[in-house]
Amino acid sequence: MTDASSTLSRLRPLYPAVDALPPALALDVLESQARQMRVPADTVLFEEGAPCQGFPLVLDGEVQVARGSPQGRSIELYRVVPGELCVASTSCLFGHASLVAHGRAVCDTELVVLAPTGFERWVAHEPFRRFVFAVFADRLADLMALAEAVAFQRLDQRLAAALLGHGSALAKTHQQLADELGTVREIVTRLLRRFERQGWIALARQHIEIRDAGALRQLAAGPT
Repeated sequence: MTDASSTLSRLRPLYPAVDALPPALALDVLESQARQMRVPADTVLFEEGAPCQGFPLVLDGEVQVARGSPQGRSIELYRVVPGELCVASTSCLFGHASLVAHGRAVCDTELVVLAPTGFERWVAHEPFRRFVFAVFADRLADLMALAEAVAFQRLDQRLAAALLGHGSALAKTHQQLADELGTVREIVTRLLRRFERQGWIALARQHIEIRDAGALRQLAAGPT
């Protein structure tokens, strides 16, 4: 099996729209207009304000897309896992504009990056184009919800919501939570200590134990 055939066999179960492409078209783009790469955690994959170098498809791992400096204060917009698309890259390629966010590998990540010409060839195929626009619409709705939360929801509510949905323990630093919420670490630390005093969580180094998910859920859903 050629490298392109092997890559295609891995993409198909993750991205049904790739499986719907004519096999000759899919293979030709993967052979001549794509590159496969594996990067370690914390690798910056693309920079805000830079031209888009390609269209990423995640095979394994996770990519965080955020606004702001990768080394400073930023706000997480969304994450891309296998089967999902990066709308910042999509927007950049469709609009021939600079990237509006930066992307960073959350963990060891493997991905296929289509060259802009390869992306154009695939998106000319209607099922793939419909898939791209459907994901774009879903992400836009998520970003509008994020903008609403940042503008109107109290930070303690947003932090409570960020702690939920990860089981009984969360392996994140205070800085990582601050980056996701678009604030500074000191404020997150103060709120976490308040939650701890109330018996809702227990804090340890790079580890947060959830002790009262119901109380956090009530705060997250409370009035603004």
